[in-house]
Amino acid sequence: MSSDMSTAYQEVVISGRKQEILEEAIGIIASEGYGKLTMRALARASGMKLGALQYHFRTWEDMLRALAAHIANAYRHSFETFTSGSDSLGLRELLQFILDDEPGSALHADSLFPQLWAMARVEPVMASLLDDIYLEYLDELEKHLANEGSKTPRADALVLMSLLEGTTLFVGNDCRWADDAKSVRDAALTFIDSHYGTQD
Repeated sequence: MSSDMSTAYQEVVISGRKQEILEEAIGIIASEGYGKLTMRALARASGMKLGALQYHFRTWEDMLRALAAHIANAYRHSFETFTSGSDSLGLRELLQFILDDEPGSALHADSLFPQLWAMARVEPVMASLLDDIYLEYLDELEKHLANEGSKTPRADALVLMSLLEGTTLFVGNDCRWADDAKSVRDAALTFIDSHYGTQD
């Protein structure tokens, strides 16, 4: 997700203590499920009273917005580091970055994102925020596909995004087919190579 994209979702600076609280929120969602995340549960996990938590996040919606910003910032910073020093990034390299999902390890992404998707079904705020995050993702894929000569870059981008996000559900950590994750990664890259003629 490149820094030069203009979307509705802009980077938000989050203070150190807020980041610690949001890490606790991620831990609750990833380990116990989104249904266990409440302001009281978050205050307890953060070692503070509810009133102290509300000093940092006045409302539930404020906390959700900050949580989405925290997650988006992690991926944005990782992408900027990945692309630093490179004049151009090919489609294959972008797909490798997405599949390897380095920031996802710290965020427990394999457990976190399925819960966020479920949460978005009942929390309009989270649904809107995830839409903004995925819009960056989609725009970056579409731009690279257009550069590779795709005649339908938006449709192709949606296909690839669906494919890549599906790996979380089927070959993510603790999933039934987790042992096949490397084979799936290689197969996805082979598909890109054969379809768009990219090379190592």
